[in-house]
Amino acid sequence: MQSSTVFITLWLLLIVFSVLSPVTEAQPPTYRDHVCPNTTTFLINSTYQANRDTLLTSLSSNGSRGNGFYNTTSGRNPDTVYGLFLCRGDLSTSVCQACVTFASTDISRRCPVEIAAVVWYDECLLRYSDENIFSAVAEEPATILFNIKNATGTEIPFDQLVAATVVMNMNDITTQTENKPAGSKKFATRETKLSSFQTLYTLAQCTPDLSGSGCSRCLQGARENLPNGWQGGRVLSPSCNIRYETYPFYNLAAVSPQPPPAPEEEKQNKSNRIPVLVASLSAIFGLAVVFISAFFIWRRRNSRDEENSQEVQLLGLVNEHSRETFNGENGERSQEFPSIRLDVLHAATNHFFDENKLGQGGFGPVYKGTLADGKEIAVKRLSETSSQGLVEFKNEIMLIAKLQHRNLVRLLGCCLEKNEKLLVYEFMPNKSLDVFLFDSKLAAQLDWQKRFNIIKGIARGMEIMVQGRRNGANRSGPCSFMCGF
Repeated sequence: MQSSTVFITLWLLLIVFSVLSPVTEAQPPTYRDHVCPNTTTFLINSTYQANRDTLLTSLSSNGSRGNGFYNTTSGRNPDTVYGLFLCRGDLSTSVCQACVTFASTDISRRCPVEIAAVVWYDECLLRYSDENIFSAVAEEPATILFNIKNATGTEIPFDQLVAATVVMNMNDITTQTENKPAGSKKFATRETKLSSFQTLYTLAQCTPDLSGSGCSRCLQGARENLPNGWQGGRVLSPSCNIRYETYPFYNLAAVSPQPPPAPEEEKQNKSNRIPVLVASLSAIFGLAVVFISAFFIWRRRNSRDEENSQEVQLLGLVNEHSRETFNGENGERSQEFPSIRLDVLHAATNHFFDENKLGQGGFGPVYKGTLADGKEIAVKRLSETSSQGLVEFKNEIMLIAKLQHRNLVRLLGCCLEKNEKLLVYEFMPNKSLDVFLFDSKLAAQLDWQKRFNIIKGIARGMEIMVQGRRNGANRSGPCSFMCGF
């Protein structure tokens, strides 16, 4: 029951989280280029390598920074390592984190022993160096890429449109950063209509640690290196990058300016969202309560059915034997052979452990057990391959339950749970007569006088079984019931 409860709970939590949480799949970043001059390298397992690895770990750990930029150092001179990353300005923190994490590992693979390196992806760039690279304009090394399609069909020369748009972007970035604190995002995009069916998309970005003039200088240098006559192109440098295409390559929704809502409208939107959120959470909570309640009701009813099933089987034994007795002696009958729970017998016999096995008969194995109060018992367990069946099982219960004598083994109870058929007797430590008769050492303890007394006792027991039973039941039982001493 406990495992089923855990399963149902986890299933309900999965439903709740699937409703409340959006499903996102992380995509690997798109690699573009890397540069790591092999003119200067470091030794394997050197202090510089350890510092570089620590730096890359730190960059990866800070990949979810809100502005998509982070710089840091690792180690002391002369083995200090400087590093930074820059994510494209329109990307979410989760995409930025994924790119930086990938780049931190990828750059070590591409540049295993180089002192300085930079790697570019569509989503981010990452670099490190043994020199201080913070707030310094680095236009080199640069990578130039272009779209292989020619630019045609525009009313205005394509190169002029690109140049004008990039200049406007540079002006936008400069204007945006003049009054912003150091470290703020330096990123701008612009869309320009080339014709009724074609639009030019441009992007410009600098590392936030640059000043406004430093960013403009870097972008101007990149503009001069832009390829001409193509439908798309870009320049990637360590401090800035620019790109243009005739298709949207950035998230338009993320870069589109949103007008600030009016105070009353904002308040109204918030007030409208609260009831919707409360209603959604209430519905989910109510659904969870219904499922959990239904599960526990089902479990309780199922357990009750199992208990009732056992009681019906036990009552059926008496009812089959004598309907009149069933109607007249209900209270007395329950005292004659009470039902004993299966878990109690499992605990008493250590789950029917082989070392507790007393013997094997046609009915099945017999196990010794000890109840919680210290009382010793013998448990007969009907095996599936037993030569005896349910009829013999009923006969034995009815016979022993109705015979009470000090020389007969007393039936303490029975169990009919989970396809088990178990009889519980008082334990006789001296074992049965046959053990003494056929054992060469124990047989010496029985002189002829004792054997004669045993024979008379057996005869007396048979007389009791035939004449001394209550209600005159004509049943036969095994001799072991009266031959134990």
